[in-house]
Amino acid sequence: MRDAAPTTIYLKDYSPFGFTVDDVHLTFDLSPSATRVTSRITFSPNPDAADHTFFLHGEELKLIRASIDGQPVTPDATDKGLTCNVPSSSFVWEAEVEIDPAGNTALEGLYMSNGMYCTQCEAEGFRKITYYPDRPDVMSTFTVRINGPEKVLLSNGNPTDQGEGFAEWHDPWPKPAYLFALVAGDLVNHPDRFTTKSGKEVELNIWVRPGDEGKCAFGMEALKKSMTWDEDVYGREYDLDVFNIVAVDDFNMGAMENKGLNIFNSSCVLASPETSTDDNFERIEAIIAHEYFHNWTGNRITCRDWFQLCLKEGLTVFRDAQFTSDMRSEPVKRIRDVIDLRGRQFPEDNGPLSHSVRPDSFVEINNFYTATVYEKGAEVIGMLKTLVGDDAYAKALDLYFERHDGDAATIEDWLAVFQDATGRDLSQFKRWYSQAGTPRVKVAEDWADGTYTLTLSQSTSPTPGQDNKQPQVIPVAVGLLGQNGDEVAQTRVLELTEKEQSFTFDGLSTKPVPSILRGFSAPVILDHDTTSAERAFLLSHDTDPFNRWEAGRSLARETLLAMITDGTAPSGAYLDGVQAVLRDDTLDPAYRALMLGLPGQSELATALHDGGTTPDPQAIWTATETLRQAQAQHMQDLLPRLHGEAQVSSPYQPDADQSGRRALGGAALSLITRLDGGALAASEYAKADNMTLQLSALGCLIKAGKGEAELQAFYDQWEDDRLVIDKWFGLQVSLADPEQTATVGRSLTQHPDFNWKNPNRFRAVFGALAMNHPGFHHASGTAYELLAAWLIRLDPVNPQTTARMCSAFQTWRRYDAARQDLIKVQLDRIAATPDLSRDVTEMITRIRGA
Repeated sequence: MRDAAPTTIYLKDYSPFGFTVDDVHLTFDLSPSATRVTSRITFSPNPDAADHTFFLHGEELKLIRASIDGQPVTPDATDKGLTCNVPSSSFVWEAEVEIDPAGNTALEGLYMSNGMYCTQCEAEGFRKITYYPDRPDVMSTFTVRINGPEKVLLSNGNPTDQGEGFAEWHDPWPKPAYLFALVAGDLVNHPDRFTTKSGKEVELNIWVRPGDEGKCAFGMEALKKSMTWDEDVYGREYDLDVFNIVAVDDFNMGAMENKGLNIFNSSCVLASPETSTDDNFERIEAIIAHEYFHNWTGNRITCRDWFQLCLKEGLTVFRDAQFTSDMRSEPVKRIRDVIDLRGRQFPEDNGPLSHSVRPDSFVEINNFYTATVYEKGAEVIGMLKTLVGDDAYAKALDLYFERHDGDAATIEDWLAVFQDATGRDLSQFKRWYSQAGTPRVKVAEDWADGTYTLTLSQSTSPTPGQDNKQPQVIPVAVGLLGQNGDEVAQTRVLELTEKEQSFTFDGLSTKPVPSILRGFSAPVILDHDTTSAERAFLLSHDTDPFNRWEAGRSLARETLLAMITDGTAPSGAYLDGVQAVLRDDTLDPAYRALMLGLPGQSELATALHDGGTTPDPQAIWTATETLRQAQAQHMQDLLPRLHGEAQVSSPYQPDADQSGRRALGGAALSLITRLDGGALAASEYAKADNMTLQLSALGCLIKAGKGEAELQAFYDQWEDDRLVIDKWFGLQVSLADPEQTATVGRSLTQHPDFNWKNPNRFRAVFGALAMNHPGFHHASGTAYELLAAWLIRLDPVNPQTTARMCSAFQTWRRYDAARQDLIKVQLDRIAATPDLSRDVTEMITRIRGA
């Protein structure tokens, strides 16, 4: 292994760095394989530190020279960094190193993407650029000079000078090294301007490769909307003279919030109606907002150490969710977030990769950029806002920005501002940050003499390293409906703080029907023993949009589980109830489209496992297909109307109205295809004038076992557009028949356009493979073997992407013994690979377990 004895880092061992950094000056002399980086840094002893050992991180660096106060020194250097004897007072450290951007395939530090220099320094990439205390609590101002022949030379902050072959930048706001950024290349910009509320003029640019200029307009509008929204809702103005975004083809993440110079995966910023789907547009809008919002929640206030990652990510995910809710549909956004949470975070929370929102230890921090940190972290913020109320939340956030601007803060700092602003004791609430696992809330009801009583109890199963769980503060939003569907008790937030508590509602004339966990007010699993009739009643009458959808989802889940375990026929109550909602054209089309959705097959596998039944992926797939067919037949008279209602005659706009209508039309088309064999889908494909309709129709044809000609035509049309061809790769694997999934995946890896070193292309194939539940878990084990082989191949090139893809195996213990044995062989095969990276070693060790 590259690190024979990986070091575990613990939160409890935190101590401040021995020195403060007063200022940083960097000079880059760019060369593809031999870039020289000269650093001049002023250090001063840190009076708050107990240890004044001078250690600077550094990896894959060739040290040319070093000096202190102008005098040459010879540091003690290893492959992890260097140490040196230093003065006891302030001093100037200078070092010159050589690095190889062209050879940096891990895409961390300074690397090259299609001839462009770019950086990715979060979490610990800066140590691959120069020697530095690469930790988030060391903050300083940066001045950067870039020397090179490239047309565009960018870094953080404001431009201070530029000329032939050079550019200088200065960032006046102290920042940690992980927020450093540099981009150099022959780029073109899509410019605009923004005037802040205080009258400050800000220059805006989206920088792209020549030829991509026509795909920037939507991203620019999303940026300006984000800037306006952050001023209006959080009172946060932008603080530099320029804001730059750069689109990069080779990028491990979605985007990066570097101060004033956001670097984006091209897929997360480039968009046009011809090449991007409605979902692409919405995702781009959300990611641009997310990275911009980091300017305050992440940059101006950063995290003290990487254990506090959820401090910036959870809060910023919550903020971008608020933004999307305001820009589009709040109920639809909430439902989609919960679908994602249940599909990604719940399995993580209840498997071998389980960890608390704020972990107490890690080996490789890159492995903790997880759904738990991001999505569950955002849910914790939402619960806190629910508990204290909107006004108190706003007051606490103002105090947070006032108190901690320029700080590297902690969860304790975050909770303290809420305690100080509201007077509320949050010591128990803090358990959400320290306890892993998804709590279960069980419901019991009692009715007597006009009083309705809800008894709620909570429990959380043991998770790795945490056997005993303490009660948490769980806000449970509840409303009560009368027998005729009227709301007899409006939404009330019940605070469950004990293992079991009872709550009463008085003065009722008849026994109500409860609507519990409205808006999904807490990330918990609700155990409520209700009848199909009660769920059908909520599906018809619940005034809470989320719980109305949840009632339909519960009926679908109950139907599918009964079909799988008992061989029953699809439930007529479910089909009738959903059809009734779909007929209501006063409802948002996007909401009705969600009503047609079914629980994910992995979600069903979890439900079966939790109920004591070993899930059979083939049986789950068969039941799902059978229910889909039943939907189509049951609603065959309604489907043409839904498809017709969704047609848009006006010019394409990726807004909430048109997107929702296309979503409903696409959902209807997928069911119509089951009845007409693909005739309408073929017609839709032929006349599609935007990517949403084209890809939807193509997917329907593939699912129907047809579309070979259209699939080739699609490739011929878009072979020069890398992002569209990613879709072409992914669609084939994600929709492949279970018997053919591994075969399709393997054949696509032989395609000339399969650039496996590009993270987007690799994920297009193998992310889709892992998400095709019956195909990935085919009894032959061929998909397991295929993924493992490619992870072994990718690891020496890009450990970060490899490690994240390992999570495909995290649910292996819920399946039958034969599948477990097949997966274990592949886990052991990966683990036995010589020189396996630290990233992948940690992931496989955690997944494999004892």
